[in-house]
Amino acid sequence: MFKPLVLYLALRYTRAKKRTHFISFITLTSILGITLGVTALITVLSVMNGFQSELRRRILGMTSHVTVTGYDGKLRDWRALAGRLQDRPHVVGSAPFVEAQVMLSFDRRVSGSMLRGVLPEREAQVSAVTERMTAGRMTDLQPGRFGIVLGAELARYLGVWLGDKVTVITPQITTTPAGILPRLKRFTVVGVFEVGMYEYDRNMALVHIEDAARLLRLGDAVSGLRLKLDDLFLAPRVTMSLLEFLGPGYFVTDWTRLHSNFFRAVQMEKRVMFIILMLIVAVAAFNIVSTLVMVVTDKRTDIAILRTQGMTPGAVMAVFVLLGSIIGLVGTIAGVAGGVALALNVETIVPAIERLFGVHFLAADVYYISELPSELHWEDVWRIAGMAYLLSLLATLYPAWQASRIKPAEELRYE
Repeated sequence: MFKPLVLYLALRYTRAKKRTHFISFITLTSILGITLGVTALITVLSVMNGFQSELRRRILGMTSHVTVTGYDGKLRDWRALAGRLQDRPHVVGSAPFVEAQVMLSFDRRVSGSMLRGVLPEREAQVSAVTERMTAGRMTDLQPGRFGIVLGAELARYLGVWLGDKVTVITPQITTTPAGILPRLKRFTVVGVFEVGMYEYDRNMALVHIEDAARLLRLGDAVSGLRLKLDDLFLAPRVTMSLLEFLGPGYFVTDWTRLHSNFFRAVQMEKRVMFIILMLIVAVAAFNIVSTLVMVVTDKRTDIAILRTQGMTPGAVMAVFVLLGSIIGLVGTIAGVAGGVALALNVETIVPAIERLFGVHFLAADVYYISELPSELHWEDVWRIAGMAYLLSLLATLYPAWQASRIKPAEELRYE
């Protein structure tokens, strides 16, 4: 016998005799349970990681990393301020903006919208909307021509396309001989964008900053400056340094504050899903307890004979710990392989299932993201695999301890 005795016995007990096929079936279900639990946990966490990254990318495609404005909601010296901020550490781009809530009207359809005045030649420095144009170009926004660029869903709702004229209604009022009327202005649709996030595609309209300032009677002032950083995760630190640099009179915020609810919700869901699915892995791991208890019961006579031949209680315990470890290791390795394979291909598998059954799991008008993204983090994989194997190892201790306490004299009394 060239194999060590403990390892040989552990491997031998993984195979069933003809009269103990039920034990092998329980062993197989334990392995499958761990495999499915680990596979599900890796896949779900990868999808949650994908949602987090995709949500961040799409939000930051329309929202700046850092925003600087005045306490009254206006900046009157934005050109000089932009020059000062351009040389600050980690700041790689800046663009002014004007923002206000308006109503858009075309034919008999009316929709609320966020109107944002932008400087087309500088907008590409802070957002991805220039790259997301599906019709027209951002440079078609020329001052004085009152052109407007609409989100794809907003344009679809209003039923407009390039060349159509929409009426922009602002909350400001104009006093006329006929009474008090809201300010109205007709804009020509010159472009349509689609960033892939329903919230922006349905509720955002862009115009030239000079047209927006004229419509809202801001004069030379703007609502604020949008800054882009070389590392978006440094936004809170840069915000604090800008507050000290600019002094009183300015309000500085960043994307982590403006959209903290979204990312906290995703992070919370990720943690909850991890706990729930880890409980599934734990249940599967503790099935090993029942497997080992049945093996110990079936092998009591064999264990007693081994004890009479000099095998120590510690060695007996090691046999069953190793047996359970093998079951847990096989299930964990299979689960990691399945989880990684599924996580890397979920963006292909889910659309195929949707086409096959004619369903759509994530409706665009309900969810911020209508596709199912996936982003595999290897640190998650190793953490899940380690915890699954550790739970499997813990599940072996009690049955192994019971096996080590078998007394040879009592078991062999009637043999």
